[in-house]
Amino acid sequence: MDLDAFEEVNRADWNRLDSLTRQRRLNGREADELLDLYQRASTHLSMIRSIAPESALSNELSMRLSRARTRFTGARSNVLEDIARFFVISLPAAFYRIRWLTVVVGVVFVAVGWLYGAWVANTPGVIAALGSDEEIRRYVEEDFVDYYSENPAASFAGLVWTNNAWIAVQAVAFGITGFWGPFILYQNAQGVGIAGGMMASYDKLDVFFTYILPHGFMELTAIFIATAAGLRIFWAWVSPGARTRSQALAEEGRALITVALGLVLVLFISGLVEGFVTPSPLPVWLRIGIGFLVFALYWVYTLVLGRRAVRAGYTGDLTEEDQGASVLTA
Repeated sequence: MDLDAFEEVNRADWNRLDSLTRQRRLNGREADELLDLYQRASTHLSMIRSIAPESALSNELSMRLSRARTRFTGARSNVLEDIARFFVISLPAAFYRIRWLTVVVGVVFVAVGWLYGAWVANTPGVIAALGSDEEIRRYVEEDFVDYYSENPAASFAGLVWTNNAWIAVQAVAFGITGFWGPFILYQNAQGVGIAGGMMASYDKLDVFFTYILPHGFMELTAIFIATAAGLRIFWAWVSPGARTRSQALAEEGRALITVALGLVLVLFISGLVEGFVTPSPLPVWLRIGIGFLVFALYWVYTLVLGRRAVRAGYTGDLTEEDQGASVLTA
């Protein structure tokens, strides 16, 4: 099929469809005409996509159909329904699809952190290379704990949220490179491991875990999720399967946005725990218990609602209506 000739023949119908879409009020005849032109243009789009699915003409006609569909379907769903759909279906589905990759990333992080900690604690000369004895003692006996309480809880929680969000954004946004997310993960594992090794060298490992675990359960999981999401889109680029690379990147990228939005809430909650629970005078078991409860609730949410949503066919991607996808008609 000659696309230029096909466009020339049908351009008048497409322009008329645009004109009716922009028109404020439609009478009965015009509304019928709009529906008829929409169905006709949908058929045209299916024909074009069978020959040149990634062409400019295909994208242009898809946008025209999207605008027309919004015109005749009327108002969108209630805002509260959209929010409920996001949290009950889209977000858990997106989290669920990267659950195993999240676990793998977490295991690697813990392994790297443990190796660095063991190296610092057991290798002669490493502690001395990190600073003077006075500096190290001040860190393990004062600075490590004071970090969590030197600022008001609310402002500290906001600072933590911003910092962790920046780390997560980098892991997500540059995930397509395939190395930036793992590099950030490695840096953080290295930092946590060295800190733990320093504390262990001065018999303060119990203090280390007392102040790391309450918020660390969920905070680190959020970083694992962000890294896993970035690696997912990288793999969609490397191995798109039956899809074209642009289609694979578009689908995984939209689901990635869902994950990123969910991480805003996850990091907010972990920031609250770090700001208000970690430095609090609550018993150690209760502080760690609160952190673990938040962590457990995330996984229950992901595994229960996520499995249900994925089995129902959801992936965390936008609906066809929101994508602007075409509707094929006979």
